[in-house]
Amino acid sequence: MMNTSKKMSPVSNAVCRIMLASALALASLVALSGCGGAKAAPESTFVLLNGSKQSTADMKGKVTLVNFWATSCVTCVAEMPQLISTYDKYKSRGYDTLAVAMSYDPPSYVVNFTETRKLPFKVAIDNTGAVARAWGDVQLTPTTYVINRRGEIVKKYVGQPDFAALHQLIEKLLAET
Repeated sequence: MMNTSKKMSPVSNAVCRIMLASALALASLVALSGCGGAKAAPESTFVLLNGSKQSTADMKGKVTLVNFWATSCVTCVAEMPQLISTYDKYKSRGYDTLAVAMSYDPPSYVVNFTETRKLPFKVAIDNTGAVARAWGDVQLTPTTYVINRRGEIVKKYVGQPDFAALHQLIEKLLAET
């Protein structure tokens, strides 16, 4: 039997260690990607403008878009017509939208915005910030989550979503049983 072990230079040894570490990291990533990337939406109670409450559990059975926004957020205001249009397009097929106003947004501004823009979906005010904290400490608006019928987060957008891609995702989720 031939002895093939050779003494490697320090540089070669370091390169091998880096390649091995990279291969292990890649293998871990591949293994994790098969674990079902969706995670359950956090348990939360939303206080709606009409005084009623909705919980995360109430979302099960529907594809739901949860949008954290503020009346002072230019992008939030700009995307609202597309959120309305998306809601109107899919609501009859088991789709819902919940707009959650941030804690720093004055409730009177939220009510005024909702009424003047005739928002057709549910609007909640997160006056303590507890909901934003539960959903990953949301601080940037708009931050939008797409929840499947099983109550799992399947997509998160920070900033305005690509609405064509969002519609494709909603179609796919609505087709799932």
